[in-house]
Amino acid sequence: MKSAVRYIFFILLLLPVFVCAQTKDSTVNDSARVIRPQDSLRINVKAATIVPDSTKNKHIPRKATIRSAIIPGWGQAYNKKYWKIPIVYAAIGIPVGTFIYNRKWYNRTRDAAKMLGSNPIDTANYRNRVHPNLYIFFDKSGTLPSLLNYRNEFRRSMDYSVVFALIAWGLNVVDATVDGHLKDFDVSDDLSLRIKPTILSGTTTAGVSFVFTIGRNPSKTITSLR
Repeated sequence: MKSAVRYIFFILLLLPVFVCAQTKDSTVNDSARVIRPQDSLRINVKAATIVPDSTKNKHIPRKATIRSAIIPGWGQAYNKKYWKIPIVYAAIGIPVGTFIYNRKWYNRTRDAAKMLGSNPIDTANYRNRVHPNLYIFFDKSGTLPSLLNYRNEFRRSMDYSVVFALIAWGLNVVDATVDGHLKDFDVSDDLSLRIKPTILSGTTTAGVSFVFTIGRNPSKTITSLR
């Protein structure tokens, strides 16, 4: 009987030790589980937030201007106004084609004028050397002034063609710039106008306010005196 009592008493003495050891082991295991590298990595990955770059696809009007200045129609393509590209090339291509045509005839009339203006007059075998449309100037005498006037007309047309081509190129740049600035402009159908009475600030004078609302833009108020 005494042995049993001693055995039970011994167990009761060791029981707190076992409980404390178990608690310490549990705490150590929990701490180890918290500070494990893989767990920390997993927590960091979950907490990471991907913030999209709002400027990556932002429309920049300056790019449209520069591109149109370099290559006509490139700015319109950047603005996604593809239907304008054929118009741009037609507006520039017609003056360029006119310049090429007038340049060719200017060279023909210039060479013919050199033949008629030479001393002695070099008209031998002119039918093999000039365009058929210029034969009339060689079949009659005293036609050199008329041929020079004809040549100068082609020269003036060349100059006009260059001017019109440059104007068309400039308009192409202006169009791309304006479209670039209006790309993000709110063109909503939400348009409204409200008229309401008001008192002018700092006075006792009555007036009328016109409140304009355009899409998502803040209201604009215009105050009129009574």
